[in-house]
Amino acid sequence: MKHINENGRSMVEMLGVLAIIGVLSVGGIAGYSKAMNKYKINKTTDQVSMLVANIRTLFSSQGDYTGLDNAAAIKFGVVPNEMYEADDDTGSTMKNAFNGSVTITSAVARSGSDVQDAFIIEYNGLSEEACITIATGDWGSGQSSGLIAIAAGVVEDSPDAGTLSAIGSQLGAGEDGTGGIYVDNVDVAASGSGIAAPGADNPTPMSVTEAVTACGADGSSGANHSVAWKYY
Repeated sequence: MKHINENGRSMVEMLGVLAIIGVLSVGGIAGYSKAMNKYKINKTTDQVSMLVANIRTLFSSQGDYTGLDNAAAIKFGVVPNEMYEADDDTGSTMKNAFNGSVTITSAVARSGSDVQDAFIIEYNGLSEEACITIATGDWGSGQSSGLIAIAAGVVEDSPDAGTLSAIGSQLGAGEDGTGGIYVDNVDVAASGSGIAAPGADNPTPMSVTEAVTACGADGSSGANHSVAWKYY
């Protein structure tokens, strides 16, 4: 009789294989999550740049931004289709790549003025990493860029559609016309303000230290991180 010796895998070997598969799966998920976050950050940068360019072009002949809000921006075609739903009853709800709200509104550029010669764009619901990366981006360091100021921070709740959060509201007043950059009559050069502006002591691009402090102030995983821009 011929004896055939069949060798099978031991339980230890099988557990080892499963462990390796588990490690690779976790690594793959982590890598995918990181890649998606980077994609969303890049998407946000592209969207904001497009919005700023489209808004400035559309209102260039008017001389100011009176009447600009979410509904007008969507109606006039300055907003990419991917940022809103055509069948939205309000006609003003906009979402960013992080599924947070987007607000566009006209604003005054100089303290004490009643001319709507500036506009604000605010992105809410960002991740902490996105908040820091976007806030420290080069959005304009000279007057020719049109950037008045950029603000970053954390708010408790996402605001209603078309409503600025406390972060965006800080950009309400703008420049006082004497060379200093002021927001609601408070000098944005103040340390820890979470606001940066061209030519200020807190210049753009916002420093990493400033952005980390502003975007990481809350620390909770469900925090609503926001970045707002104000342009001429």
